[in-house]
Amino acid sequence: MDIPRLLVANAEGEIIDCPELAWLGMGGAEPSIPESWIPLPPGSELFTLPGRLPQGWDEEAGKIATVEDYCGRDVQAVAAFIAPAHTSLMRPAFVRTPGAPILPLYCYTAIGWIDDQFVVPAVRIDKDKRQDCRTFNEKKILQGAARIKKVYKNNRLAQHLMDNCCLTYRCPAARNYALGRWEMPLPTSRACNSHCLGCISFQPGDHVCASQNRIAFTPTPEEITELVLDHFASAEKPVASFGQGCEGEPLTVSDVIAESIRMIRKETPYGTINLNTNGGLTDELEKVIEAGLDSVRISLNSARPEYYEAYCHPNFSFEDVMNSIRIARSNGVFVSLNYFVFPGFTDQVGEYEALRKILEDPGVDLIQWRNLNIDPDWYIETLNIKTEEPAMGVLNLMDKISEEFPDVRFGYYNPFLGQEDPRRKEAKTSKKK
Repeated sequence: MDIPRLLVANAEGEIIDCPELAWLGMGGAEPSIPESWIPLPPGSELFTLPGRLPQGWDEEAGKIATVEDYCGRDVQAVAAFIAPAHTSLMRPAFVRTPGAPILPLYCYTAIGWIDDQFVVPAVRIDKDKRQDCRTFNEKKILQGAARIKKVYKNNRLAQHLMDNCCLTYRCPAARNYALGRWEMPLPTSRACNSHCLGCISFQPGDHVCASQNRIAFTPTPEEITELVLDHFASAEKPVASFGQGCEGEPLTVSDVIAESIRMIRKETPYGTINLNTNGGLTDELEKVIEAGLDSVRISLNSARPEYYEAYCHPNFSFEDVMNSIRIARSNGVFVSLNYFVFPGFTDQVGEYEALRKILEDPGVDLIQWRNLNIDPDWYIETLNIKTEEPAMGVLNLMDKISEEFPDVRFGYYNPFLGQEDPRRKEAKTSKKK
C-alpha cells in the first residue's frame, strides 16, 4: 500500500493501525488524503484525542469512514505534536462527539502508518538543530543547571530559569542555556496588554489549562545583565531573547529591558539581543530599539485584522502592530514575523492576500512558520472561521510567498546576527591544546 494507514487509539491509549482505511487530514472544509509526508521527527509526541472519533478513507467504498470501534473496542482519534523546526501541513480528521472536552494547548497534526513507521504531513522549515532532542545530554543539563544555580544563587532570574523553565517544564531554550549554548530565554513581565485565546501562560476559568505558570516577579536590569554577559562571553552563536511563553508582554516593562540592553552593550558588542513581542506598544518598542535592540519578532495568528483581534483581544489596534514593524525596520532592526500556522486557515486565499500586503508594506526579513497550539474546533468556532473559503495548502502558500518575495527568509528560530566573542574561540583553542 502506497498510502499511509489510519491510526486509532483504544481507551488505554494503545495505538493501532487500521490496514483497511487510508489516513486522512484536515486542510479545508472536508477531510482529504495528505499529498506529502515525512517520518515522524525525533522528539515528537503522540496524543490521543478524547471525545473525537477518527476518520479514514474507505478505498473499497470510495467514501469517508468514521470509526467508532475497532476489533470490538471503542476508539478515539490520534494526533502528533511534532518536534520544533517543523511546520504542520494538515490537522487530524475526526468527528467530535457531544460533551467532548476542549483539548490542551498543543498543536495537533495528522499522523499515519506506513512501512513500519509513523509519518506526518509536515515540512522541516529550519535546519538549525538548536532544539533537536538528540542534542540534549541530560547529565550535562543537570550539571549546567546546578552550576548556574550555584554561581547565581542570589539571582532570582537564574533560579527561575533553572528550577521552573529548565528542570520542571523542560523548556528547550532554558535547557540550551543550562548547556551554555545558542539562544537563552529572558522572561521579564508578569502582565500583558492582550488576552490571547491560546495563551499558554494564562487562562481565565477552568475550561482549559495553561501549559505553564507565568513568571511571578520582574527581574532587575542587574539580574538580567549578569546572566547575558556570561552567556555572550562563552556560548556558541549566542542570542538573548526577551519575551517568552512563561510571561506576559515584555514591553510592559520596557524600562527594565532598555536599561538591561544599555548595560549589556556598555560591556560587550557581541551576541544578538532579541525581543519577542505582540508589537502593540509602539512607543515602548522605540525605547528598547534606542537602547540597542538587534532583532524583534512580532507574533500574528492572522494577517487579517478581524481574525487577529478575535484571537488576541488586544488593548491596541492591528495598525499599531504594523507601525511597530515600520519603526523597527526604519531603525535597522531585523524583523521576524512569528506567524502561527493553522492548516486550512493560514493557507486560505484571503489570508494569503492579506499576508502579501504586510510583506509589501511594512515588510519583514524572516517568517517563522510556527504551529498554533490550540484545539482546532475551539479556534474555528471562536473566531467564526469560514472553513468553506478556498485553501491552497500550506506548502503551496510557502512556494507562492517565496516566489513573490525572494528576499524574505523562512525559518523557525530567532537567528544569530552578530559576532561571537573572540575570547570564546581563544579559550576553546587553549582547552584543546
